[in-house]
Amino acid sequence: MMFTIVISNKESHAHVPMIPELKSLALKNMSSWMDELNDVSTPRKVPPLSLPIQQTKDDDRTLLLAGTDTSSGTMEWAMSLLLNHPEILKKAQAEIDGSIGQERLLEESDLSKLPYLHCIISETLRMYPAGPLLVPHESSEECIVGSYTIPRGTMLLVNIWAIQNDPKIWVDPTEFRPARMERIEGGRDGFKLMPFGSGRRGCPGESLGMRMVGLALGSLIQCFEWERVGEEMGDMEEGTGLTLPKAKPLLAKCTPRSTMLDLLSHLR
Repeated sequence: MMFTIVISNKESHAHVPMIPELKSLALKNMSSWMDELNDVSTPRKVPPLSLPIQQTKDDDRTLLLAGTDTSSGTMEWAMSLLLNHPEILKKAQAEIDGSIGQERLLEESDLSKLPYLHCIISETLRMYPAGPLLVPHESSEECIVGSYTIPRGTMLLVNIWAIQNDPKIWVDPTEFRPARMERIEGGRDGFKLMPFGSGRRGCPGESLGMRMVGLALGSLIQCFEWERVGEEMGDMEEGTGLTLPKAKPLLAKCTPRSTMLDLLSHLR
């Protein structure tokens, strides 16, 4: 079976006009849930904030596209790395088999039992952060960084890609070594690893993103055997864009694992 792990940019943008329709449907289905939530929420001490409808639409689109592009891109980089390092792929498969078994599919609640899978995702995000420049920030007051004076109100971009691939900070940063993430204290180790930013201005979707990628990537590893197309190593050239896409989309061969065939055949 030939498998393209993410759709192209052109195909992705072709679905953008569907967003308002999907949003309306989602809001309709969520209305009763929101009513219940409002009933149990603490009464507001300030009047609710009113936003222009266009700003609301733009914010919705930003949240939706930011969450999908970054997650699918991270999965594509992770699978590309695993296909170029089949021994790491086998180790991840063995961890899932040992912790979850082959009688059921991986569930979100299982992710805490799969530390090596978490290391694979973290190492992928180190090498290929979904937001290589994070998001723009603004200095609230004048400050000095190194030999530079940063005036108040300056737009700031953090080149997290450079930090996470700096040989002065990381040993052999171009090498894919998930095991190094086992030694990262508190998941951050200072500010040397922060693909989602840090502090109160960090990405609000970090927890959701890690769960989404973990569940999807783990399921692909659990259910299928993967191979490169041809004998050559997979292309790892970086493309251009806010979310660091691959220059050439991943194309891989996958075959359902014989031990998972019965389970997969009963899926609807």
